[in-house]
Amino acid sequence: MFESLFHLFTKIIETVGYFGIFVLMTLESMVAPVPSEGVMPFAGFLVTQGKLNMIFVIVASSIGSIFGSLISYYMGAYGGKPLVLKYGKYLLLDKHHLEITERFFEKYGEKTIFFCRFIPVVRHFISIPAGVGKMNLIKFCIYTIVGATMWNAFLAYTGVWLGERWELVHKFTKYLDILVVLMAAGFIGHLVYKHMKNRKK
Repeated sequence: MFESLFHLFTKIIETVGYFGIFVLMTLESMVAPVPSEGVMPFAGFLVTQGKLNMIFVIVASSIGSIFGSLISYYMGAYGGKPLVLKYGKYLLLDKHHLEITERFFEKYGEKTIFFCRFIPVVRHFISIPAGVGKMNLIKFCIYTIVGATMWNAFLAYTGVWLGERWELVHKFTKYLDILVVLMAAGFIGHLVYKHMKNRKK
């Protein structure tokens, strides 16, 4: 299934370029099964071929990320969880993953909007609990655009570095995801420790 999807993603990017990147990253930031690891590295590879410009690749992907995230945010803000569950099934939304993301957001607060851009699965759902919780929209947009741009740029430059071997990114992405999760968990743990220490003082 995923091999077929990755082939579809590459065809879309080859055919419509930056607009294709925008559309795919919009879906990636919602609950659609579009992993950024199957989009951005290939776009980076096309940069090495002179077919795309890196700046425009990053801009298109970041605009797509914020656009998709805002759609999810407003789904949560105005429709709530029932609406998301009712229509999310058409995008293969996993109720279990949504519940995990909700608990994650409730436990660690608004900064998770930034950190979760680097965490697999959770990054597809994190905008929904932010909308349900009526998170400040300006803060939401800032955290989203900074986190998404960093992640998208990292993947695009990985595609530049790997060149024709860009597909190695999604083949070994599970190891990268594990590393990112551990780093994020360590950082969040450090923040929680400092917060608890300050409360005791």
